Amino acid sequence: MIKNNFVQLKEKRYFVTMNIKDYINKIICGNAIDVMREMPDSSIDLVVTSPPYNLKNSTGNGMKDGRGGKWKNAALVNGYANYDDNIPHEEYVIWQRGCLTEMFRLIKDDGAIFYNHKWRVQGGLLQDRADIVSGFPVRQIIIWKRKGGINFNPGYFLPTYEVIYLIAKPKFKLAPKANAFGDVWEFKQEMKNGHPAPFPVALIDRIISSTNADLILDPFMGSGTTAITAMGNDRNFIGIDISPEYCRMAEERIERNKIKSEVKQMKAQLRLF
Repeated sequence: MIKNNFVQLKEKRYFVTMNIKDYINKIICGNAIDVMREMPDSSIDLVVTSPPYNLKNSTGNGMKDGRGGKWKNAALVNGYANYDDNIPHEEYVIWQRGCLTEMFRLIKDDGAIFYNHKWRVQGGLLQDRADIVSGFPVRQIIIWKRKGGINFNPGYFLPTYEVIYLIAKPKFKLAPKANAFGDVWEFKQEMKNGHPAPFPVALIDRIISSTNADLILDPFMGSGTTAITAMGNDRNFIGIDISPEYCRMAEERIERNKIKSEVKQMKAQLRLF
């Protein structure tokens, strides 16, 4: 039986700074901002995350009539577990800026945030997320070129990319030779996953392996991709998600990943004899 050892947090609690060791290699089930507020300043090396995009708050019909969503059975039409991804845009911007403020407080002087988001056309105009990242030290925009896409609107060309904002503190540097990857990355979407919009493992592996970070935070952990990728690179992780369903999903993936790693190590040892 797989043990679900994620930490369930109450919705209302006083924000008392806790030792960062209490969070390491755990999935914390709670509100992202509330949980981050309990963590001490400058305690995280790297943040890798992709928040909900507020896709159901849309001027178009693709997310309303069942055509939307690039994942299996257009799962995003139903929103996420415990979150419907549909709030007024102004409130969404305030929420995401609050999240980024906490992320930025948490990273060390040589830390960075890789913040994945999606540009889209709303009301005939480009929504480029500048209202969210304005004022934060964005060092670079990385293009994640996906394989294919949806949203065949006659008013503009088919969108086939998302953006990753590299928000970095002054002393942040990439690992040796990592800059050779350039700033346009092509990875397929993750399709075999119960989460409606999971990160591709290869994409997260590119980010983590390009840094020297030891402790990696994902405040929108979802199905646990950042966690298992951190483990695969011998790094530590902290995951947060508001959905108990996704927290369990992440824990199950982590346990499966541990088993695979143990089997791989045993086979390697056997080959030595």
